[in-house]
Amino acid sequence: MTPAERLSKAAVAERALRLGDEEGLDAITIRRLAKELGVTPMALYWHFKNKDELLLGVVDHVLSGVRADRSAGDPWQKQLRAIVETVVDVMRAHPCLPDLLHAADKTQADSFTRATNDTLALLADAGFAVEESYWIAMYLLNGAMGLVAGQPDCPASVPPEQAEEWRRQKRVTLECLPADKFPMMIEFAKTYQRPPDVERYYTFGLDLLMSAVESMATGTR
Repeated sequence: MTPAERLSKAAVAERALRLGDEEGLDAITIRRLAKELGVTPMALYWHFKNKDELLLGVVDHVLSGVRADRSAGDPWQKQLRAIVETVVDVMRAHPCLPDLLHAADKTQADSFTRATNDTLALLADAGFAVEESYWIAMYLLNGAMGLVAGQPDCPASVPPEQAEEWRRQKRVTLECLPADKFPMMIEFAKTYQRPPDVERYYTFGLDLLMSAVESMATGTR
């Protein structure tokens, strides 16, 4: 058995994903990945002919767990929320995923197509036409990206030991705004007195996304 055959496609994609999370998408190259895995670049061509195929393989790998459990008998609302929650969780775990979804042709990834198909089926159960369902699926995907991108508190580049000082500076900056022009921003400054409740933020954000779909489904049906 050759080294390429011993190296699974999933293992290659997982290492590429780790590189992307740590250093960004530019770090994901066939040559760099081969070095990380201790093989020649030619060994990786067994699975991926070029970088485009590699990025697509990473998308397919990272989204493999995004699916609806059609056997559970749960209402469509619960299954749809579970799909969106899974997407959010994957994006939180893998910071490079939003950029990856823009860089790769995700519609060519089986896992993305399956997740989209599951979503359309659930939205059909809600009474939406297939074109409307696709619009909603993209709204939920972009909403998930926006939730992760907008996560409150310090940027990832701020070391944990500097987080309190970062929040203090943000609070002071807002408190120095003219009170007659920006009273609500000054009120908001008080929230920087403590670390944010990140889990509550995500629960609230998911409620916000889902409530729009559920309220429109009521009217549709």
